[in-house]
Amino acid sequence: MDSRPLTPVLRALRWCLHALLLGLLALTAVRSAATPHAVTAAATAAAMAGVYGYGVRSPAVDRSARAAGLWLAALGTVWLVLLALSPDALWAAFPLYFLQLHLLPVRWGLPAVAVTAAAAIGSFVLHAQEVTPGAFLGPLLGAAVAVATVLGYQALYRESEHRRQLIEELVSTRAELADAERAAGTLAERERLAREIHDTLAQGLSSIQLLLRAAERALPGDGPAAVVHVRQARRAAQDNLAEARRFVRALTPPDLANGSLTGALERLCAKSPGPPAVRFSVSGTPVELPTAYEAALLRTAQSALANAVRHAQAGRAEITLSFMDASVSLDVVDDGRGFDPPAVAGGEGFGLPGMRSRARTLGGTLSVESAPGEGTAVALTLPLPARAAV
Repeated sequence: MDSRPLTPVLRALRWCLHALLLGLLALTAVRSAATPHAVTAAATAAAMAGVYGYGVRSPAVDRSARAAGLWLAALGTVWLVLLALSPDALWAAFPLYFLQLHLLPVRWGLPAVAVTAAAAIGSFVLHAQEVTPGAFLGPLLGAAVAVATVLGYQALYRESEHRRQLIEELVSTRAELADAERAAGTLAERERLAREIHDTLAQGLSSIQLLLRAAERALPGDGPAAVVHVRQARRAAQDNLAEARRFVRALTPPDLANGSLTGALERLCAKSPGPPAVRFSVSGTPVELPTAYEAALLRTAQSALANAVRHAQAGRAEITLSFMDASVSLDVVDDGRGFDPPAVAGGEGFGLPGMRSRARTLGGTLSVESAPGEGTAVALTLPLPARAAV
């Protein structure tokens, strides 16, 4: 009579309820054997047992509240007939209380229990022809116990379901957090490997290539064998340099994997939900930058733009990437409400510590100019390496 999977305890309680009702019906039939209505009472008790058995085994009662209500109505009607034939039938009211509270909503279950208790009290008075305190207290106490038991169980079940959902959400959140941390660690390791390959192998191979080119020019013309070997070594260094660069590109952060830093910044501005309306511009002649430089510039732009969107309440923002002779700089300016930089120094509300950490790692500087009501300007300047195009 409940579609939820049953635990062994609940299954045992259900069998006890079945046994209780059938036992009470059998007791009613036996005690009615000496009365003039013995045959009718026994037949009515058997009919009630049949109706009960049909509802217990019927899938419709489990799935439909309407079917459950009709079954309870039929069961109650047969019980009222039996109650009119034998006063012992009033004890069957106790299992009926549980059925009504279990299958019906509370707004219908409580009135049904009250009607059943009233019928039991009326039958006792009708058959005994005298009014005693027990005639009222017995059915009422049984109804009170049934109501307290069923409502208490339902409250415990709801609390258990709530805790189960919280545990599932906690497990899911922990799994998502672990995935995020794993992805962040993987990305950080990719960036570190790209930086190491670029700063060591790629730079070393480039230097070897330059030295071999100089040696080729310095060799005398009458030493063709040496020239051939130098040329072969230079080509090998050039091939290995190209392979190292392919490794660096493969390990580049996803935002930079499909193009240059300029393209990544343009996509960042285009995807900004707004407000503010974001405009991107480039100053100077773009040069190829090391992966670490591109990642730091892109992450700084993302962080500064996120602050403008979330906190600054800005209407416009502009990102400018400037290439100069000895440095590259990124400026993010918005016309938002601004803030007092000394007041948030050392805090994390605007992501400034992360930006400064990236700048320090690459030997650059980060400056923040802002005041309440005057917007914000964030500028990251990084010194270009000796050969930024390598």
